[in-house]
Amino acid sequence: MQQGEHSDESLELNSSIANFVRTRHAYYGREFEKIQAATRFPWSWNTTAALAGPFWGASRGLWGYFWMFLVLEVLALVQIGRGWWGDLGADKLARLERLNFKYDEFMAKYEAARLAGYPDATSYLNRAENLEKIAGRVAEEAVVAAQGATTILLVGLALFVGLRLVQGFYANMRYEKQYLTWRANPSRTAAGVSWLRAGLGGVLWLAIVPLTLYRFTVGKIDPELEPYVAGVPIEKGSYYAPVSDWLDSGFDWLSIEGAGVFDGVVAAISAVVGALETVLVDAPWPVVMTVIVVLAWRLAGPRVAVFTGAALAYLALFGLWETSMVTVALLGAAAFLCVLFGIPLGIWFGKNERAYHAAQPVLDFMQTMPAFVYLIPIIAFFGTGKPPGVLATLVFGMPPVIRLTALGIRGVPETTKEAAIAFGCTRWTLLKDVELPLAMPSIMTGVNQTILMCLSMVVIASLIGAKGLGQDVLIALQYAAKGQGMLAGLAILFCAMVIDRIIQGHYKRSTSRGGPGG
Repeated sequence: MQQGEHSDESLELNSSIANFVRTRHAYYGREFEKIQAATRFPWSWNTTAALAGPFWGASRGLWGYFWMFLVLEVLALVQIGRGWWGDLGADKLARLERLNFKYDEFMAKYEAARLAGYPDATSYLNRAENLEKIAGRVAEEAVVAAQGATTILLVGLALFVGLRLVQGFYANMRYEKQYLTWRANPSRTAAGVSWLRAGLGGVLWLAIVPLTLYRFTVGKIDPELEPYVAGVPIEKGSYYAPVSDWLDSGFDWLSIEGAGVFDGVVAAISAVVGALETVLVDAPWPVVMTVIVVLAWRLAGPRVAVFTGAALAYLALFGLWETSMVTVALLGAAAFLCVLFGIPLGIWFGKNERAYHAAQPVLDFMQTMPAFVYLIPIIAFFGTGKPPGVLATLVFGMPPVIRLTALGIRGVPETTKEAAIAFGCTRWTLLKDVELPLAMPSIMTGVNQTILMCLSMVVIASLIGAKGLGQDVLIALQYAAKGQGMLAGLAILFCAMVIDRIIQGHYKRSTSRGGPGG
């Protein structure tokens, strides 16, 4: 009876594999069975995959397989091409030609100066002799580069053959995984061999490999032809300049029409920064230091208080107190605004999937756009100084707290929320007493990341007049003052660490005492 059941299962499996592969049923049935029964590496060899390379994967819908091995084989083919017909010493020879030209030029100047009786004629001769020595070294490098062509060719051939061997051993294992995926979801998984998919793979190969080989072997594309390689003119004058002019006009119009709004935003941020600077900068530094250390003790415990005292003592002893407090005011204002707006937005996005998907491209833009780029519109709309620096930091630092707050809210178990609603929780009570405490670890991680992101903007914001320690680092960078730059950089680090340790320490103490999230 058991033997009959086993036979039926085997027939069903073979029939399923036949429906999936549609060619060479017996071969793939045997190999899939070997792979599924193996406890170690299954030595399954596919000659067709080894010969066809990436096209084997393309014809079967294994596009990850196709792209991975296509890229690796292009690297191998580039090495083969460089070794076979690439002029490896061409750049050295071109440099040698330029050096020889300059050598002849200086020798001509030397001869003219010597005949004219100029006393500094020997300076031309010295320069010519130095160029001659450099030219000799470059000539030797050109010879060595040309001699390395055989080695590069052999390395490329070995890499190409090795990749084909890897594909021969790996193909059936990857195909067996696709078969399992197909069994679970046959409507969305490619099956069988498709000449259409193979043809698409060939088109992609032709679009990538020949031009890449030409680029890295024979030489660079003619500059006059390069803009038209794809059939579309891509010079800056065609699209770049008109769009740039249009954006300039748009920024100018918006800055004029929205001047009242922008001035209001600057005034609000100036008020926050000014209040912080009044407390931190204008008050005597021993008083501020004592208050911060006591605050750290009460909120985060004695260890954080000791660290805070040591960090603040460093700032005072090295004469960095005032600029450090300006930086703390900027950092504190930016972090406060990030948390003030970021946590409510994160809660909304965590509860509204559609809103989160709509905001995700904006968050990606805020987090990935180079900081120097969005300094441009900030200067256009808000001018220069500390408020624009805070705004630049705000744009860069807000996404982490929004994302992680949304992640924490979405991570609250549905069963917990259902139980709370069953006991009579309103939406506000559910949020305040259930969702926020459970999401608090993720939210606090977002606050930590936001503080670090704001810290990374301190130096960049100094470029638009934010001052503080970022200006000290910028000056040190301009004048290569290594010691000054390191001391100012450590001061920035200590400022951020003190703020983060106090916030995180307070959260940990509150949870250990059964507070929020406990």
